[in-house]
Amino acid sequence: MRITSPKPPWMGGVYRNRHGRGPRRPMFGTRLPRYRTRSGMFDDLVASQLKRLGQAWPELLKPVQFAVEDVPPSDPLPWEDEPRLLSKVFPAEHGIPPRIVLYRLPIQMQTRDRTELQFIIRDELVSCIAEHYGRRPEEIDPDWGL
Repeated sequence: MRITSPKPPWMGGVYRNRHGRGPRRPMFGTRLPRYRTRSGMFDDLVASQLKRLGQAWPELLKPVQFAVEDVPPSDPLPWEDEPRLLSKVFPAEHGIPPRIVLYRLPIQMQTRDRTELQFIIRDELVSCIAEHYGRRPEEIDPDWGL
């Protein structure tokens, strides 16, 4: 018996779809940049900023969990004077580590290009980390706000 490893869809043969009109494989390979979705690219930018900050401040970032959600919750918490629409810091409680959540769609709506998106992600992460630890954002990242 011969065992073959599965091939990715773009390496397989050309088959027709159910009605015989078009190919069944993707129009472009999954390794090409176009295959990435906007949410996937956003996650990559957040991960690269966390990696950069983690190299500078490993003791600050290690106990904190980071997450990305599409939109913020619709109801603000009772102690919030003004709700933060781009990100939120959740303090540690009952064995749950502190969390920082970035909201993807409000951040993407404020930007026009990838560079501007990268700067807003950087500034939001730095301001949330500074808020969590009670520091100024300039202490965490001297380039904050530039």
